[in-house]
Amino acid sequence: MPPNILESALPPMPVQVLAVSPEDGDHEILRAIFGHSNWTLHSASTLAEAIDLLRFNNIPVVICERDLPDGTWKDVLAGAGSFARPPHILVTSRLADDRLWAEVLNIGGYDVLAKPFVPAEVFRTISLAWLNWKDMKGTAAAA
Repeated sequence: MPPNILESALPPMPVQVLAVSPEDGDHEILRAIFGHSNWTLHSASTLAEAIDLLRFNNIPVVICERDLPDGTWKDVLAGAGSFARPPHILVTSRLADDRLWAEVLNIGGYDVLAKPFVPAEVFRTISLAWLNWKDMKGTAAAA
């Protein structure tokens, strides 16, 4: 994808994103994808690490592997739900299908990202999640 198309799809300000996966390869691929953006990628391998990072950082978007060594994406969603501004949770899996997508949406996640990651899809999904999170902040402040 030519750089100008990619840059035009990015939010104008840096986006903080947390990747939660026990697979080092996921973090490496996302770092490479994010290298072409103004986004900051935080990494966690476990549920416990993810909740600690979320507790001390204002991270609006989380990309979470479906299954973690000490829990699942549902545990990340539940843990983050206690924060004043919970992040949007994107669930990722090699087995992403309609059933997982429906489950994620019904339980309160934002979307599903299939693996292997496609850079354009990662940018599109994170951008939409961030914009929605940002709009929710503005709506809450106006209420």
